[in-house]
Amino acid sequence: MDNLTVAQLNAQLETITKSISDLDEESVAQIQKRLDSLTKPLGSLGQLESLAKQLGGIQRTSSPKILKKAILLMAGDHGVAAEGVSAFPQEVTPQMVYNIIGGGAAINVLARQANAEVFCTDVGVAFPLEGDIIHKRVANGTQNMAKGPAMTRQQALQALLVGAEVADEKIRAGYNLLGTGDLGIGNTTPSSAIVALITNSPIESVVGRGTGIDDAGLIKKRRVIEKAIELNQPDPQDALDVLSKVGGLEIAAIAGSILQAAASRVPIVIDGFISTAGALIAAKLAPKSTAFMIPSHGSVEIGHRKALAYLGLDPVLNLNMRLGEGTGAALTFHLVEAALHIIEEMSTFADAGVSEQSI
Repeated sequence: MDNLTVAQLNAQLETITKSISDLDEESVAQIQKRLDSLTKPLGSLGQLESLAKQLGGIQRTSSPKILKKAILLMAGDHGVAAEGVSAFPQEVTPQMVYNIIGGGAAINVLARQANAEVFCTDVGVAFPLEGDIIHKRVANGTQNMAKGPAMTRQQALQALLVGAEVADEKIRAGYNLLGTGDLGIGNTTPSSAIVALITNSPIESVVGRGTGIDDAGLIKKRRVIEKAIELNQPDPQDALDVLSKVGGLEIAAIAGSILQAAASRVPIVIDGFISTAGALIAAKLAPKSTAFMIPSHGSVEIGHRKALAYLGLDPVLNLNMRLGEGTGAALTFHLVEAALHIIEEMSTFADAGVSEQSI
């Protein structure tokens, strides 16, 4: 992939985006009919019913199944960390990668409870890494977007296709419910820039505290993002331009994994703020991909709700979380499966001998 031209990389991406189609409305209608026949008031299970219909429409069946689950965690570093936008130094990124490899991170704990596997991909960590990780590094982190573009258009395309390749490998291995995850010190800064640009929102309305910066740090972070946007002049209508100028390698890979999931008709659960920034890029590149996204939780990062609203997604969970790693996605796996248990196991009025008028 390193030797491919921008035109060749664009062609590969276009092949993926053009293969994304709509949900199967016949399957959705069949599941709606099934839901309406169950022993409950119409629509009373809310988002669980919506999830069941979405899964049927994605899998093109009235009896959708979840076989294997995976969190696709993308790791990358950010040159803008040099501006002091994070409460932690960049050296924490590889430390966290090794914690995940060792099974001791929050995502490992929550994925185990969901009977899911965690696959960590090095898309752009700034330090050498060894061990049980998927090695697909495009660059040793991005450049400092406050001093120039975060990456080249070629690197942005390469990172997108890394995410697509990893997703494709796991889908071919039988994983048919995916979740996104992120890792990288400083990554709420590029995510905020992406959200501000694509949703056309004021900087102060989308920039949060990330890892827990104080008031002075928050002001600095906003100024850094304003400077980066003013300097680089990203075109909000060109997702690749936004991604390359103020984005991140792991954010690009998340977007790529979403696009590949949609192209392969596999549901993908979107984690928090960083993952949703990746989802915005994916939606700009292929609007139909949003139908394959399942929102997980509403992060306390202030820009997250704006990003979800732009995508037309309503979070399933509200737990005041802001960790990332795919933790919200892993928790949502339980609810996705619960939706399927409802349509598989719940009795109909006819089965139970219950009068519909009594509910």
